[in-house]
Amino acid sequence: MAITEFQPADHEEENLSDECKALLLSFPKEKGWRTLHQYKFQGFWCQAAEIQSIMAFQNHFQSRDSDVVLASIPKSGTTWLKALAFAVVNRHRFSIKSHPLLTSNPHNLVPFLEYKLYANNQLPDLSTFAEPRLFGTHIPYPSLGTIKKSNCKIVYICRNPFDTFVSTWHFLNKGKPQSPMSIEEGFDMYCKGIIGFGPFWEHMLGYWKESLSRPDKVLFLKYEDMKEDGDHLRRMAKFLEHPFTLEEKRNGVIEEIEKLCSFDTMKKLDVNKTGIFLKSFESKSLFRKAEVGDWVNYLTPKMVERLSKVIEERLGGSGLRFKVFS
Repeated sequence: MAITEFQPADHEEENLSDECKALLLSFPKEKGWRTLHQYKFQGFWCQAAEIQSIMAFQNHFQSRDSDVVLASIPKSGTTWLKALAFAVVNRHRFSIKSHPLLTSNPHNLVPFLEYKLYANNQLPDLSTFAEPRLFGTHIPYPSLGTIKKSNCKIVYICRNPFDTFVSTWHFLNKGKPQSPMSIEEGFDMYCKGIIGFGPFWEHMLGYWKESLSRPDKVLFLKYEDMKEDGDHLRRMAKFLEHPFTLEEKRNGVIEEIEKLCSFDTMKKLDVNKTGIFLKSFESKSLFRKAEVGDWVNYLTPKMVERLSKVIEERLGGSGLRFKVFS
């Protein structure tokens, strides 16, 4: 089919390049969560605009060994991870009382490669970024381009699939209140792996396996462990080669950063109560509950049985296990 015969499926596809429009014709297509369609690209599902951004990133981004990449599947603690990492590596630049996190959303301080820097066919000038450069991404490990070949640090945060689904369903419906998706339909798609940057199990396993083979390069964090174990910040700082000194530990620097980046603190900040995130989401939608086990209020016993089976079939034998209750 000729490029000129391509008919955009929704308004977001109208701004795509001819090259991307042509490629979409060859990709498997399913109903989207937030957009009309999503496509299977390089083994994972994503929206048309995301495909264009990822291709631009893969073609143009040049990683440095000093870079820090914060990776996650959506709605698994991304905002929290960005705040913590930014605070850790920049703790000698900013005081807690006048910290940028008090006046800027974490996603503005640690920009997404695919949603911000390379969106809309942009080619950003990254030369002005302070070292170490911090980037966020939902892109699966196999598609990280030059990042895989570099010695940069990758921190991946993972959340139990039950809570991740519920958080995703709430978040995406807030982005399109005029046509919300039922929890039953969303759950069916999620269990089939048809979710942004999914299947979720492939996304998790990509980073999990790399963290086992190259623990000096990939730090794999679990959201539930971080909620109950205060050692995650020390581990992250050491991994990023910004370890806390004995003096900092005595002076309560770790506790100050934990409080600054906590859900309660971040949710109450004016900057996170107002404004728009990623064009169609309110910033406050990033801060819902942050609880472990909230899924029990939404999933039926049959849903729990089905997702438990999916997790066992897809992740069983990998060594990757989750806590699903607080």
